[in-house]
Amino acid sequence: MTEYGRGPGSEPWHPEDPLYGDQGWGGQQAAHGQGQYGDQQQSYPQDPYAQQHQNQHQNQHQYPDQDHQQYPQQQPYDQHQQYGQQQNHQQYGTPQQDPYAQQPGAQPQYNGGWDTGQQAAMPYGAEAQDPYAQQPGGYDASQDYYGTPEAYPPPQPPGRRDAAAEQQQQPTEWDPDEPQEETHPFFTGADEPAGREPRDDDDPDGDGSRASRRDRGGSDRRGGKGKKKSRSGVACLVVSVVLVGGLGGVSYVGYTFWQEQFGAPADYAGTGTGEVEVEIPEKSLGYDIANILRKKGVIKSSDAFVAAQNDNPKGKLLQAGVYLLKKEMSAASAIELMLDPKSQNAFVIPEGTRNVAVYAKIDERLGLEKGTTAKIAKTKAESLGLPDWVGDNPDVKDPLEGFLYPAAYPVAKGSKPEDALKRMVARANKEYADIDFEATAKKFNLDGPWQVLTVASLVQAEGLTHDDFRKMAEVVYNRLEPDNIITNRKLEFDSAFNYLNNQSKIKISSKEIRTNPDPYNTYYHAGLPPGPISNPGMDAIKASLNPTTNGYMFFISLDGKKTDFTKTVEEHEKLNDKFKEQQGLG
Repeated sequence: MTEYGRGPGSEPWHPEDPLYGDQGWGGQQAAHGQGQYGDQQQSYPQDPYAQQHQNQHQNQHQYPDQDHQQYPQQQPYDQHQQYGQQQNHQQYGTPQQDPYAQQPGAQPQYNGGWDTGQQAAMPYGAEAQDPYAQQPGGYDASQDYYGTPEAYPPPQPPGRRDAAAEQQQQPTEWDPDEPQEETHPFFTGADEPAGREPRDDDDPDGDGSRASRRDRGGSDRRGGKGKKKSRSGVACLVVSVVLVGGLGGVSYVGYTFWQEQFGAPADYAGTGTGEVEVEIPEKSLGYDIANILRKKGVIKSSDAFVAAQNDNPKGKLLQAGVYLLKKEMSAASAIELMLDPKSQNAFVIPEGTRNVAVYAKIDERLGLEKGTTAKIAKTKAESLGLPDWVGDNPDVKDPLEGFLYPAAYPVAKGSKPEDALKRMVARANKEYADIDFEATAKKFNLDGPWQVLTVASLVQAEGLTHDDFRKMAEVVYNRLEPDNIITNRKLEFDSAFNYLNNQSKIKISSKEIRTNPDPYNTYYHAGLPPGPISNPGMDAIKASLNPTTNGYMFFISLDGKKTDFTKTVEEHEKLNDKFKEQQGLG
């Protein structure tokens, strides 16, 4: 057996053998315990296989003529058995030759190669050939079957076969000039679910009917070139829409900016139509008023109103209140109408007005049933914002009297009566916060701010002018003096008697006025009435804080336009007789 042999077969191995490639490699493996090139078998200690092999070798030398069919049965390896089966193979019609007979001195060698296939069978009638006759040189043979160009590559050991295959399959270097094949699923159509025909993006109906799919070409079915073109077209359309939309948005923003910076503000034309009631709160400035008017539909833009207000010399004189305006007015015409007193629809409380008159006006303004506001004032007085110093005298007819401060208020249609009352009380608290009622009460021996306000209401009801208010306040304080023996601390004011009767009479008989025991009748009771009898203005309040000191004790008005003040009873009786004569009183 030579190094290039596949085994002890009858024919030599040839490079064109079709079974080449799975028979192992040509390098000789040494048997267990034997050198690869040596002739003597090495024996290792405690190796039963090596000892057994040596015994077999000795037996062969002792019995050279023994049949070799017994040799393979003594071998411990399957390879030896296969070796023996190949050597002892019977050929039909030909005598079996013993290859070992020609090598008397040779030691049985074990070829450590592997045999994964059967050797080709020898044809019938062929004479067995000597496998070693064609290999004259053994290991020294000069013929090399792997040296020719058409020879197969030399076999490799099992551990290096996969590595050699991988080296052969390594890709070549990338060529930048060569077009690359597209492999992404989006472009190849591989992202479509298996078994489902991809939808054509160019199908306007999108019904996906079988007939429409049947008419399409094969290239459009499974991610072919038609699919790529369709998706590329959609992408271009989307990009175009985005660009056009962005350009339009930029143009709109630019136009809006130009209009705001350089263009005239939006405005209506003309004096408007219809009618709308608008309430302007206190401390409202130009843009505050403009925003209210714009929300009500009076003007078109706030900028136009502010520009017109600046152009009008009286534009800054606009005040809080309720105005009757029109819809869709030009900014200039809206300002002109607001400056006209006829357009103002404010709810005005004159100085000295009694609460009963205020309640009736609120009902009329809001279109409520008579007595509605008066009932709310009586039941909700404590929740309307009155200060703590308001007297809790049970004889007080209306605790809100004196706190519905005389001013103009926005009482728009649809609002609630309690809202108007709260606004009026809040205004009174604001105005009274600057008045030192406590100091005045101590100065004139009164029982607190409540009585100071009551004095002011009397002064407001009896006086006619500002000059009368201070003299009237002096008369009140002089009559309240403890040492007053002329009137015995009785005020004897007709206004108080008219208040309790909710009237305004001048002709009152002495019998009627001196016999009514009502707490508000100052002809019957000494001192002040239980509470204010009207809503005094600031002039009457300030006059009560700073009365004159002329010593006046009496006053009377003969014509209702001028008030005469006197110090003595005799002076007063002369004027009183004259008054009775004019009025026909006895």
